[in-house]
Amino acid sequence: MKSPLSGFAIAAIAAILIVLAAMSMFVVNPTEQALVLRFGQPVRDLIDAPGLYFKWPFVENVVYIDKRILALDNERQEVLVSDNQRLEVDAFVRYKIADPLLFYQSVFNTRGADAQLGGMLNSALRRTLSGASITDIVRDKRDELMAAIRDQMIVGAKRFGLEVVDVRIKRADLPAENSEAVFRRMQTERQQRAAAYRAQGSQQAQQIRAEADRKVTVITAQAQQKSEQIKGEGDGERNRIFADAYGADPEFFAFYRSMQAYQNSFKDGQTRALVSPKSEFFRYFATPTPQPDGAPPPAAPPTAKAD
Repeated sequence: MKSPLSGFAIAAIAAILIVLAAMSMFVVNPTEQALVLRFGQPVRDLIDAPGLYFKWPFVENVVYIDKRILALDNERQEVLVSDNQRLEVDAFVRYKIADPLLFYQSVFNTRGADAQLGGMLNSALRRTLSGASITDIVRDKRDELMAAIRDQMIVGAKRFGLEVVDVRIKRADLPAENSEAVFRRMQTERQQRAAAYRAQGSQQAQQIRAEADRKVTVITAQAQQKSEQIKGEGDGERNRIFADAYGADPEFFAFYRSMQAYQNSFKDGQTRALVSPKSEFFRYFATPTPQPDGAPPPAAPPTAKAD
């Protein structure tokens, strides 16, 4: 019969062996690289291939270092630019760990790397942007300024085993109080420009209207002149026709003119005239062939003589 004590010892030894085996194995992921340290000093080459590895328990420890591109979003800070204006700049850095051993010995982890890079970024922004204007930062020389800041960051990051991939300014804004002043100035400028455009448009409109009125006056005068000319020619032609008609048959012409006078006088049906029936105006009412004034009376017909 086995002793209970021996069974307990076997279980304890098995547990210890399992713990030692677990402590002696470590796994490297595809996104990581590993440093094996013995009392803080590296004892083998950098492990950058994913897989299962072994180490001495209690004596060696493993430091995992990220192989991916890391991001540092810097806090917004105020920068004094060349025209003595304050500018709030929001920038970011993209970097990766190029020398894991130097990285571990200098900054230990990514938190320390972010602190070092943040300080370097603030200094590079102030040095570079202090000699540039707002227009250069926002539009004209933005790429050149970013390249200059990136070059400074690359040189400084090498001391910590870091490789800076990119540096960018996300936003560059004026402080709130300056933004309001600039907005008011821009609004005033736009209002002045709009007023100038309206004044120019009003002047051009007046010129166009004046030119149109002048042309209308000239065209109307020419038309009136032409109409008067045509009317005069028509009146002359009418008078000529009347004169020819009068010369051809004075009696018929007098009759025709009297008929026209009757028609024009009584055409509305409400004309009243108080005229003697023997008036010259109604001479054609009494006889269709009246004798003009001063004409001798017609001769009496001859009478027959008696035998």
